[in-house]
Amino acid sequence: MTSHSTFLAPHVQAFFTQHLCQQKQASPQTIASYRDTFRLFLTFVKDTTGREPAALQLSALDAPLVLQFLDYLEHHRGTTVRSRNMRLAAIRTFIRFLALRAPESLAIATQVLAIPIKRTAKKLINALTRVEVEALLAAPDRSCWIGRRDHAVLLTLYNSGARVSEVTTLHRHQVCFGTPTFLQLTGKGRKERTVPLWPHTSRTLQAWFAELGEEGGRTAFPTTRGRPLSRDGVAPLLQRATHKAVTVCPSLRTKKITPHVLRHTTALHLLQAGVDIPVIALWLGHESIETTHVYLEIDLAHKEQALHKLAPIEGSMARFTAPDPLLAFLSAL
Repeated sequence: MTSHSTFLAPHVQAFFTQHLCQQKQASPQTIASYRDTFRLFLTFVKDTTGREPAALQLSALDAPLVLQFLDYLEHHRGTTVRSRNMRLAAIRTFIRFLALRAPESLAIATQVLAIPIKRTAKKLINALTRVEVEALLAAPDRSCWIGRRDHAVLLTLYNSGARVSEVTTLHRHQVCFGTPTFLQLTGKGRKERTVPLWPHTSRTLQAWFAELGEEGGRTAFPTTRGRPLSRDGVAPLLQRATHKAVTVCPSLRTKKITPHVLRHTTALHLLQAGVDIPVIALWLGHESIETTHVYLEIDLAHKEQALHKLAPIEGSMARFTAPDPLLAFLSAL
């Protein structure tokens, strides 16, 4: 073992360059998420202990320090429990790698791996009505270049149900015009899928690509500087549209609208149109059909249909009477 192997830095570098990139061939999104976790963690350690990240020893990466970091995320940065668990999962993955690479750290690794995932309340997902979607799509000012781009982005997000990362990295050659027109998307786990587009979406994208011209590059939705639109660039885009759409559709004021809400909205509207759950799972690129079942939970119409199939009980029900003193005692508790 080399002399510098007791430091944390070489192992972190090997984790990203060898383990994630070469051995696991992790997606760019996964690598970016893990990178952000370690940036936050190492910055936290520096601010709280005064130790530079490059000078940290392996022995410093113990369970109490990780727990302090997780508490800092929740109580000081306002991180949700779900995001906290994602940060912990990234650290756990590194710790498992570290236990194989540096067996002398096995005791510390065991303690960190014993940190539990926090349970959280499962809330119903948020989705928009058709009226709200129509107001949102009509909001961008299509008399200017940015407005036409914003309209094309929002229409593509709603039509395809794609993740925001799939749309921001979309290239023009991934849009296949014809009968039918469809998108070629690569989602989580490098799973490829095709999603059909409405004729209106097809015409909108054709006009948009023609406006970009050959000098516009490969990117489907560039910024004014010609660079690919980032995830952070979609947020203000959506805020502008929402702010304008609220004037014609006040119900949007009470809803938190994100690109992922548009994805949920696409799935719910497909379900309400009678599309089967397995087809919706393929449409969204879900690995498991169980992930898609959440849309059944929020669709009140399907529940009402199920209720109508259940005949109500005629007459009144007799009250239960315990036939035994002991059962009567237990019933009275």
